Amino acid sequence: MRLSGVAVIAAAALMLSGCASDPGRGGGAPGAETDPQAAGHPAASPDAAREIQGPAPRLVLTHAGGITVLDAASLKVVGEADLDGFNRLNPAGDGRHVLVSTGSEFKVFDAGVWTEKHGDHGHSYAARPALTDVGFQASKSGHAVFHAGRTALFSDGSGQVEIFEPSGLASEAARPESDVYTAPEAHHGVAVPLEEGKLLVTLGNDESRRGIAVLAAGTGQDRAELLRNEDCPGVHGEAVAGPDAVVVGCEDGMLVYRDGRITKVPSPDAYGRMGNQAGTPESPVVLGDYKVDKDAILERPTRVSLVNTETAALRLVELGTSYSFRSLGRGPSGEALVLGTDGSLRIIDPLTGNITSTIPVVAAWEESETWQDPRPALFVQGATAYVTEPSSSAIHAVDLASGKVGKSADLRHVPNELTGVSG
Repeated sequence: MRLSGVAVIAAAALMLSGCASDPGRGGGAPGAETDPQAAGHPAASPDAAREIQGPAPRLVLTHAGGITVLDAASLKVVGEADLDGFNRLNPAGDGRHVLVSTGSEFKVFDAGVWTEKHGDHGHSYAARPALTDVGFQASKSGHAVFHAGRTALFSDGSGQVEIFEPSGLASEAARPESDVYTAPEAHHGVAVPLEEGKLLVTLGNDESRRGIAVLAAGTGQDRAELLRNEDCPGVHGEAVAGPDAVVVGCEDGMLVYRDGRITKVPSPDAYGRMGNQAGTPESPVVLGDYKVDKDAILERPTRVSLVNTETAALRLVELGTSYSFRSLGRGPSGEALVLGTDGSLRIIDPLTGNITSTIPVVAAWEESETWQDPRPALFVQGATAYVTEPSSSAIHAVDLASGKVGKSADLRHVPNELTGVSG
């Protein structure tokens, strides 16, 4: 099911496409919603889009049976949608929509906030969040990755990669035009759009995954292979670092694609898996997990990896606590952030590996052996780190500048996945 009002949102977005106010007019804090009656206009329907003072970021969370949307500043609920099953969240790349991996589809969720650019300024709008009727059919929908102005969807069950410009999602009535490439063999993989129309895709099948290939610009299957590296057993995940580096994790290191070359950064251990990564344009260093027990049902590592994509140097950092795959994030200046099972958020200098701050946020917790189960999740937007606490159905906003929890809120449901939109 979806929340009502999607058609109204689409119509309102079209009506509001022209400039409605002077960009220099008005007061109040950026992102503050204006009162239409106080401005001399009739009150709008709760479903209608309304112009607001500036971008108003929102948070999107999954829970059993649905999706909840919060205002990122107040942490108040601004909307909910029903959606059964175990659902995963992926930012669409346009600052407004989220792609929901349901298993058989990438469903488009409208978080209800956006900004329309008009030359040297923009106009921001807010509306009720809604699960739209737009979706991308997929066999075992997996990763969705936005990079270089395009978004790539990977279907694990077929190896199909669907690529499109996320700006086209604003049309609500139809899917944006897309290009489809299919990998030679289906596998649990990922695809990353590159500059100049190129594409990075993982290599593997349903029995093993082994590396990556970089393909030239083209359409459909008409893409010449430019580079290949199969020295990456168990290839998993992806991240972008600095202006132009893309990495994927291996069971014995990491592959770095940069400046038209693929470089292997080996682990110091025969089995040293870096399968989950967090990158940022603000730093050439990628933060990754680090696991060394190949036979563990669930390894609870206490070290993280820092890989410098410019120098191919690897540094391991001992945290003194374990963490999960939802514990990794990056700060506004490239800081490496890790949420430990001791309940504290650690801030790490990515160049030195020094832990510069430890901030208590949630109660101590233990990672479940079932990876789909809720556990504290970290999401960073600007200078604020948001952390969920499933044990108390709460969410906390950490001010990274002050190193303190600035705001907390109780939730109606036990939170699982967490992401956000900039508005």
